Amino acid sequence: MTKKRVLQVVQHLQPGGIETMALDLMERAGPGRDVQILSLEGERDATIRAWPRLTKLADRLHFLEKRPGLDPTAVFKLVSLLRKLSVDVVHTHHIGPLIYGGVAGRLSGIRIIHTEHDAWHLNEARRSRVQSLINRLVRPVFVADANLVARAVKSAIPAINPIVIHNGVDTDKFVPGEKITARRNLGLPSDVKIIGCAARLEPVKSHELLLKALSLLPNNVHLALAGDGSLSHELRAMAGALEIAPRVHFLGSVNNMVTFHQAQDVFCLASKKEGLPLSPLEAQAAGCPVVLTDVGGCSEAACPETGFLVPPGSEGRLARGLSQALGMTEHIDPRAFVLEHRNLQTTIKAYEALH
Repeated sequence: MTKKRVLQVVQHLQPGGIETMALDLMERAGPGRDVQILSLEGERDATIRAWPRLTKLADRLHFLEKRPGLDPTAVFKLVSLLRKLSVDVVHTHHIGPLIYGGVAGRLSGIRIIHTEHDAWHLNEARRSRVQSLINRLVRPVFVADANLVARAVKSAIPAINPIVIHNGVDTDKFVPGEKITARRNLGLPSDVKIIGCAARLEPVKSHELLLKALSLLPNNVHLALAGDGSLSHELRAMAGALEIAPRVHFLGSVNNMVTFHQAQDVFCLASKKEGLPLSPLEAQAAGCPVVLTDVGGCSEAACPETGFLVPPGSEGRLARGLSQALGMTEHIDPRAFVLEHRNLQTTIKAYEALH
């Protein structure tokens, strides 16, 4: 049987929600699909070295090595690659890949699917005009990864009617496990409550708010941070100034996120902006309740029975939400919510129906 070849186009291949989603769609594709990924930016060898997950997938990864900024020649390089690979479907993620992958796909007469992972950028008039123009030019099948994203896109650009396909996670991979063993493997203490957060150490993720909230919680509550970023030194200094440094565990890039989620008691994102984040879905699939700021599609990522949503920007409200989550005595497993509503296989089947 001839497989249908799908080329996903992303801006770069660095650890993050969009990139993880693209990799998941590639690795777990159905038997009738050959899914590959093109990264517009990034040097091949350095990118693969920086993210060990990519090593075993290297033969299905392509790199245009486009420099940041507008580069019209990248479109023609991509057209050449589409022909070389005999691509049947181009699947773009976010506005930059839509511009390059979408135009190249249209020039090549190839079906184009575009997924919008958040819509906050459409609040800027210039970005909204660019998105509208590219959409008219490329005419993709337009997908939003959350109902909120779909509504925001429709509000900003009424001509677009998004199909909603919620992000999903691999529930065969992310499973409950032995907490003590997981903590031992990560070098975390076994006799405390642990709040986990997996996010880039960048301003949009509001780690400083999470540190302030931790300072309001009892001393037997610790915080484990998975991820690197530009705020690493600043956040370490802040933990010292708040006198909570021994309770904050900076783990850097964590290769085994299953172990990370199995080690925690509660998962938290204090973000200012989000689409529909994957990390809380992974945590809940591992049986861990979540506390999220009520931004973007976070309300669609939280189990309605065990999840807590708090307003962004308030360390007091965040601390209360964390305290409530840590103090829950009735055991309701959030994994059931992910299995039924945010399962990767359901997501893959929905996308493959569009091919």
